[in-house]
Amino acid sequence: MFDIDKWQEIFATIKKNKMRTFLTGFSVAWGIFMLMILLGSGNGLSNGVANNFMNDAVNAMWIWRGETTIPYEGMKSGRSIQFHNDDQEIVQKVPGVGVSSGRYFMGNTRYSYLKESGEYTTITCQPALKDVENLILNEGRFINDLDIIQKRKVVVIGADIKTALFKDSVALGEYVNVNMVPFKVVGICSEPGSTQNRNAYMPLSTAQMIFSGSNKLHNLALTINATTLEESQAIEEQIRNALGKQHKFDPKDEGAIGLYNKLENYIQTMKIFQAIKIFIWIIGIGTLIAGIVGVSNIMLIVVKERTKEIGIRKAIGASPSSVIGLILLESIMITTIAGYIGLVLGTGLMEMINYFMMQSAGPATEQSETIFMNPTVDINIAIYSTLLLIVAGAIAGYIPAKRAASIKPIVALRDE
Repeated sequence: MFDIDKWQEIFATIKKNKMRTFLTGFSVAWGIFMLMILLGSGNGLSNGVANNFMNDAVNAMWIWRGETTIPYEGMKSGRSIQFHNDDQEIVQKVPGVGVSSGRYFMGNTRYSYLKESGEYTTITCQPALKDVENLILNEGRFINDLDIIQKRKVVVIGADIKTALFKDSVALGEYVNVNMVPFKVVGICSEPGSTQNRNAYMPLSTAQMIFSGSNKLHNLALTINATTLEESQAIEEQIRNALGKQHKFDPKDEGAIGLYNKLENYIQTMKIFQAIKIFIWIIGIGTLIAGIVGVSNIMLIVVKERTKEIGIRKAIGASPSSVIGLILLESIMITTIAGYIGLVLGTGLMEMINYFMMQSAGPATEQSETIFMNPTVDINIAIYSTLLLIVAGAIAGYIPAKRAASIKPIVALRDE
């Protein structure tokens, strides 16, 4: 293996046949390089979509009021469904429901502080909304249970509202006027995946008392304790049954209430990306096979060209195993170096793309939704793929070399 004469002979052969060596190495390097690009791109797409789902809790569910489309128990279709506070309590009791929050939208609301003012969206809610929508607290706290019970006039403002009204000054503990009613700022938040944090959050009970004078809700936000598609659909069915009984509509009437089950959407989307990954692997393996075929064809040519040389070696006493070993050593060396080059170039390109994407994305709190993220490849997969090509190249060289080494010297010397 470390015989200096052997290595000198191998390098001399490579130097003599530069084009052949280049083609052999290129087949190997290209196969590994393309596999890294394909796998990295597939991982980037999958990670990007998965990250977008993480902007809210993956097991989140939203329910909104609608209009009946099916007559039920003597009542005509076309009835508007109205949600109230007790609907949130009913949904919370459904087995499999985690946390829940009723929401009442005030829409665009006038906020003012000293000489600064502007219109922003106010969402009235309960403490659980923070967990459902994965809100990020930059400063202070979110709405808590005491705020709801005592109907406190407190508000959590988005980062953009804080910048617009308070500039560089401290906002926590200060009072802002919301439609001319003073509210104490207790927190500053950001929404994951959003570049415009112009929403404000205040206790549902306070808003209902001051601004609406009723207990109406626009929709319900909740999480469910499910990990499979079947479990989430079973909980969804129970929620429809519970609300259908409360509001007297057919639970199968999809128009009566709207329902978005994020876990169901997430599982179905990940199944699609799993299929895409399988497809990418098929293409990648096909690329590797193409590289293996290229190496095999070139090794057949190599052995054919060296048949006369093999005859001379055997005639002066070389054993068949030493002849085969010399050819295999050349094949393994070329495929190893070329495979490593393809591995470095492929993984390096993916890492470079990932680096520039992270630099351009900015802080996590300012990231917007993306469909491509962290396009890196598992290094173990890359190494195994390179080893596979090296073994394939060795086998491709061994079979014709063994056949040539078995030919009698006189026959090999006559080969043209």
